[in-house]
Amino acid sequence: MSERAVVLVSGGLDSATALAIARHEGYACHALSLEYGQRHGVELEAARRVAETVGAVEHRVVGVDIGAFGGSALTDATRAVPESPTDGIPITYVPARNTVFLSLALAWAETLLARHLFMGVNAVDYSGYPDCRPAFIAAFERLANLATKMGVEGERIEIHTPLIRLTKAEIIQRGTELGVDFADTVSCYQPNEVGEACGRCDSCRIRRAGFEAAGLPDPTRYQ
Repeated sequence: MSERAVVLVSGGLDSATALAIARHEGYACHALSLEYGQRHGVELEAARRVAETVGAVEHRVVGVDIGAFGGSALTDATRAVPESPTDGIPITYVPARNTVFLSLALAWAETLLARHLFMGVNAVDYSGYPDCRPAFIAAFERLANLATKMGVEGERIEIHTPLIRLTKAEIIQRGTELGVDFADTVSCYQPNEVGEACGRCDSCRIRRAGFEAAGLPDPTRYQ
């Protein structure tokens, strides 16, 4: 029987590739998406498509309203998404998002007796978020093994971040090799109601440059 893994799936390009890698490595993948108060529900629709087409055993969407606290252009409609590069950590950073996401993935993993968590974070071509860095992942893995029944009883929990040191072009190439249909994914910070990307935000710029560098056609639907 395949080992189980919980895979965080946002509906974007990176998490779709992380799911495909976990499947390729032989894990029975339980996909988890979070409805966290984000302004655009189309990414959850994309996550459902990705989970189905890439081959998750099951897919759950769990609600946790981080947006209730505000502090990010991705959860607060009164804050404009920047359309040009900014210095420092951008306003699209959602406070503690990956900490919350990994905590919920860890809770589900314990009930499944799954020792493996997969997350599509990247620390090369990304927006500079502090919770995408290798140091954060290593610290959370230590916490997971201190704070859980599984960890205390010797069932070591591992957090897999197979994309963390890849460029966006390398991620796209790997996903393509594994059969990911990137047309199913939504990466834009401000898509319209049918999932068409703005083409101007930081995420769109990084995604478009990744396809160009990979020498592959960009299947993104732009507004």
